Amino acid sequence: MADNDDKKSGNKTVLRSASWFGTNDKNGFMYRSWMKNQGIPDHHFQGRPVIGVCNTWSELTPCNAHFREIAERVKNGIREAGGIPVEFPVFSNGESNLRPTAMLTRNLAAMDTEESIRGNPIDGVVLLVGCDKTTPALLMGAASCDLPTIVVTGGPMLNGKHKGQDVGSGTLVWRMHEDLKAGNIDMNEFLSAEAGMSRSAGTCNTMGTASTMACMAESLGTSLPHNAAIPAVDSRRYVLAHLSGMRIVEMVHEDLRLSKVLTKDAFLNAIRTNAAIGGSTNAVIHLKAIAGRIGVDLSLDDWEHGRGVPTIVNLQPSGKYLMEEFYYAGGLPAVHRRLGELGVLTKDALTVNGKTIWDNVKDAQCHNDDVIRPLDNPLVANGGICILRGNLAPRGAVLKPSAASPHLMKHRGKAVVFENFDQYKARINDPELDIDENSVMVLKNCGPKGYPGMAEVGNMGLPPKVLKKGIKDMVRISDARMSGTAFGTVVLHVTPEAMELGPLAAVQEGDYIQLDAENGLLQLEVSDAELAARLEKLKSTQVIMRTGGYMEMYRERVLQADEGCDFDFLVGCRGAAVPAHSH
Repeated sequence: MADNDDKKSGNKTVLRSASWFGTNDKNGFMYRSWMKNQGIPDHHFQGRPVIGVCNTWSELTPCNAHFREIAERVKNGIREAGGIPVEFPVFSNGESNLRPTAMLTRNLAAMDTEESIRGNPIDGVVLLVGCDKTTPALLMGAASCDLPTIVVTGGPMLNGKHKGQDVGSGTLVWRMHEDLKAGNIDMNEFLSAEAGMSRSAGTCNTMGTASTMACMAESLGTSLPHNAAIPAVDSRRYVLAHLSGMRIVEMVHEDLRLSKVLTKDAFLNAIRTNAAIGGSTNAVIHLKAIAGRIGVDLSLDDWEHGRGVPTIVNLQPSGKYLMEEFYYAGGLPAVHRRLGELGVLTKDALTVNGKTIWDNVKDAQCHNDDVIRPLDNPLVANGGICILRGNLAPRGAVLKPSAASPHLMKHRGKAVVFENFDQYKARINDPELDIDENSVMVLKNCGPKGYPGMAEVGNMGLPPKVLKKGIKDMVRISDARMSGTAFGTVVLHVTPEAMELGPLAAVQEGDYIQLDAENGLLQLEVSDAELAARLEKLKSTQVIMRTGGYMEMYRERVLQADEGCDFDFLVGCRGAAVPAHSH
């Protein structure tokens, strides 16, 4: 057949892969013959669904380094259900090692995924994801193809341990580094924590971006219930992988494509869930990018649906516990049930198991009310991502209330300006730096085009002179992102970014800035005329860097944070029409 509009003849699905393997001409001969060099028997080409297992395994991506075993469990499930598994790799976007930031290559991984799916004899696909950017990247690529798709994440690592205490991956680094700069710990203790933070395979065990995006995948309906929280090394993770393999074969026969699952209601459920779990600000960018690929109109204004939703998941960095406890307490289904009882879950949203999200969770149990709080005893009463606007962020900025300091949510302070991250590093430890706890730290040129790639540097460490006074938080503003494992009153994703000569570029040392989170205001106390004059002067002196290669294409074609940081030419669903023959 010529496109992905699968039709059924009687009870038998006409498969997309039949365009490769279903003919007895020269082309059918070649496609089957080359595949048979792997020992595939002839009857496997006789009408069985071919399921792609899209694997982001890499030893350079520690979060996903156990995916070979996960893939085998998925393939076992596919075979049991009568499908033919074909595993293929795509660019593994590892957060922990990749420089300058994995966000720079998220779109590259999405392109790899999209073209691998469309160009190969695949009827449905299982996405093996986990590390921060692999989940959105593969969902973006798959959404542009719109075949039956199911997500299997690798799961979080075991709780970290340091000096007899549970410690969270990522979050421990930020806290201990601040303690080191303040003189509260020595270098020996700082280094001794390394071995205890990451004790097993898996993603960060805090509610960082990896865990957040796993929760977003489940909230969107693209994975089986409980996928988000089962620990990476728990045997139940392998069971879920097996069942997901079985289910994708059924989805092909049912023609249950991503476009039937990724609806506007599904995205709104994800936004509300992000509030309930204290999820990462990175979800704002990634959900927008995924929505753009499938054709759902999602904007920053839609994040207002999360306002008023309480944060009930008591996990670091907002709270106390880690992902192990979250799973043992009932996991995401228990959260969704409470959201349903609150009346903020769209209950009839379809999920990949063919049931509605409410059918999946209506009987879910919570086994620990301190980990997943009751609605009348939340961690934060209003946990939704706060969208800020004003003359400093005409197209928006974001702040995570559950990780911020309540006394700083309304603040007016004098700007201490860092023109780029290198300047921040050069100045922040200077005892002569004119800064105190009432100042507002401003970091420029760290957005999508400025860094490039919009690195996670927005949660600037505080200056030692302030830390030594016992101060733990200050207002920080930038066009950058921050890790979901980080914390603080940090305003991020200021749009337009400084490199695009947004108003952030014109902030000068000593300017006063007003933050009013409750009213969604981020205001630079400079007149419109003065602001325009400053920007005009900057425009005349701006130098556009030419690097060549992927980085130059990225700078030329990447969209701003409020648009999801996708490439302008990748937005939209292009389907999976069968390409022309290769011979």
